[in-house]
Amino acid sequence: MSLLDALYRAGALNTLDHAFAQSLRRLGRRDTSSDLFGTDTPDTVLAAAALASQSVARGHAAFDPAQPSWLQDDAIAWPNAKAWRDALQGSQWVSEPQAAAVAAGDRPLVWENGLLYLRRYREYERRLGVGLKRIAAARPQCEGADGLDGVAALFATLFPHARDGDRQARAAALALLQSLLLVTGGPGTGKTTTITRVLLLLIAQARHADLPPPRIALAAPTGRAAERMAESLRAASLRLRGIEGIDATLCDALPVAASTLHRLLGTIPGSPRFRHDASNPLSFDVIVVDEASMVDLPLMCKLVEAVADGARLILLGDRDQLPSIEAGDVLAAITDAAGKGDALPASLAQSLQPLLGDVATAAPESGPLSGHRVQLLRGYRQSQSLDLAPLADALRVGDADRTSELLRTNALAGVHYHEGVTDPLVGPRRETLLSVWRGLLELDDPALALQRASALRVLTALREGAQGAGVLNARIEEALAGAHRDPYFHGRLLLVTENSYRHGLFNGDIGVCQRDAKGHTVAWFAGGSEGVRGFHPAALPAHTGAFAMTVHKAQGSEFDTVWLLLPRQDARTLSRELLYTAVTRARSELHVCASEAVLRAALARHAARVSGLAWRLRG
Repeated sequence: MSLLDALYRAGALNTLDHAFAQSLRRLGRRDTSSDLFGTDTPDTVLAAAALASQSVARGHAAFDPAQPSWLQDDAIAWPNAKAWRDALQGSQWVSEPQAAAVAAGDRPLVWENGLLYLRRYREYERRLGVGLKRIAAARPQCEGADGLDGVAALFATLFPHARDGDRQARAAALALLQSLLLVTGGPGTGKTTTITRVLLLLIAQARHADLPPPRIALAAPTGRAAERMAESLRAASLRLRGIEGIDATLCDALPVAASTLHRLLGTIPGSPRFRHDASNPLSFDVIVVDEASMVDLPLMCKLVEAVADGARLILLGDRDQLPSIEAGDVLAAITDAAGKGDALPASLAQSLQPLLGDVATAAPESGPLSGHRVQLLRGYRQSQSLDLAPLADALRVGDADRTSELLRTNALAGVHYHEGVTDPLVGPRRETLLSVWRGLLELDDPALALQRASALRVLTALREGAQGAGVLNARIEEALAGAHRDPYFHGRLLLVTENSYRHGLFNGDIGVCQRDAKGHTVAWFAGGSEGVRGFHPAALPAHTGAFAMTVHKAQGSEFDTVWLLLPRQDARTLSRELLYTAVTRARSELHVCASEAVLRAALARHAARVSGLAWRLRG
């Protein structure tokens, strides 16, 4: 049996992957209708082509023939890595361009730096690398000596401990002098607070130079993440107004709304392209993107290319969270290329000395992104009743022993371990969960219902099966409204699963169903001039229930209480990044339902992605 057929029968390939390989087989054979003669394509090349296609479906940017088991756990007789590489490099379907060169358009595959790409995804990666280095190399136009003269006093007011190693102060100082900034850190480390102060400084800088305020765009991958970003910035702005020495009119110039990245770039119905691109760049001076770990490779490429020359791009995110569902682990690759940011290039450190004092300098051979990242220290956002930080740190580094100890000993306030529990909807825990949601059924105020919708969520690693989000939602809804319930019963929570610009609803938005005074059912979502917007349920874009959600869908959201349900047996979807992302969604209380064996298996697995982006950016 050929390798291609063995992979297809083992379920490692889907129909599209297999069809792609078969098309190369047909094209490679002799064309008897003309004078053109081809050659049979080796089975190893066909299998690699199919695996390159499957790699993208699994979230990788490319296929690594040296590590094929990343895609298939079953016992497969893999080719020798060197022989496989030689066959690919000699194939008529594979090009080998120089790192900065565009790949040949007549060959669907690209071999580069030990990886096999589908041409389109290699080009996304190459273009993103070029774009990020373009932005990083640009220096924004600043007034006076490095543009710091007119904001030094305000900087000192905003960051009184700047000379004591304050990392938020370092991020703000770097933003004043550079066009690209990465601010990374876990939940509650102050990313939004930092950026609010950065924007205030940029507004003050422009005012001192007698220039109009910078045009600022706030964006995030999902509608819910954008909404949370805007809420956090508005709250941070209010706090700034209470600080003595801060001009309130500067706060007035801060943005108050955020959009999804798709809306920012301008979707074109039926097209993968956007209205804004390299030839029609965005008309903003500062673009701030939150939850950057959720941005996939194609979208980040298109965003970066749409950033105008001289504009600033600021990326916020937590590199330890789950990567995007689609191809690429872009934030992780960028941060790997930028380093931890503890040391700065000598010239940059000298420029920042008036604001920060003496700063450690980096080695001269540092890469093009050196000095463009600041890692904020932990401070996990939580209430006084939840001691989450030790557990989050143990999960982040994959320390199974420490995780087990913290959970088993009930050592952390607000963290509860239900060892071996595989169904929290039976037994004494059932009413604990249902009583919270029954409260939604009693509310008639949609704004209040939406506010309380984040009180509790069941998070699962699976979409399908008995422990998947779909089945859990159906069981919860039956318990709340009966087996013969109205599909949109009063108090039902909804989760939008696709973007709809016509409705202004986006993947990840949460809504609640309520009957109006006439008995008509309305699905309410946040937004609009009155704070809420109503839709007829039949008019909504694709959606599902939201009492239970996958961890991926919960990314970018927070809930007062989180119940994390892991499957009975280990699954490929489990990883330390999934556990870390799930537990850091909790604000006040966390419940973990899992066996120790499954926890340990998850912590031993990285949600790593095959990519060459970090390699490109280091060069």
